[in-house]
Amino acid sequence: MDELTHFSNAGRARMVDVSAKSDTQRTAIASGVLRMQPATLERVRAGRIAKGDVLTVADVGAVMAAKRTPDIIPMCHPIMLSGVEVEFSEIVDPDASGCMGIKVVTTASCVGQTGVEMEALCAASVALLTIYDMCKAIDRGMRIESIRLEEKRGGKSGTWKYGESK
Repeated sequence: MDELTHFSNAGRARMVDVSAKSDTQRTAIASGVLRMQPATLERVRAGRIAKGDVLTVADVGAVMAAKRTPDIIPMCHPIMLSGVEVEFSEIVDPDASGCMGIKVVTTASCVGQTGVEMEALCAASVALLTIYDMCKAIDRGMRIESIRLEEKRGGKSGTWKYGESK
């Protein structure tokens, strides 16, 4: 396993110095799922949630989260994002509990010295939290699951995809 880079020789947390790294095109894709009752999914689909257009608000929340990532993740570098994309899809096959859901996939990109994985993950997390917040009055049993990095491209380590080694 590689050395952890966010700790000094004395074992204290630190922000990694990336000044010697080259600027490269960097992209990260993250995803997650919010499971909900079928009736809740139908109300989201039909635009019948009292707080408004759930997916539009969640999209805006995701972009805002990506932009504010270094404000909430300690030691995360502020980076100049060049783009954030958010895609939603419905999960209509019920799981064992009968819940259906919404899947979010976020893509963050930049040209810089450090990656955008945390920005993509924050965007996915906040998109799902926003949907939860807007629907909780009718379905408190919703659950967020499977938030993960799907892929990252760029930098010295190149491309990595979920399910592939290292």
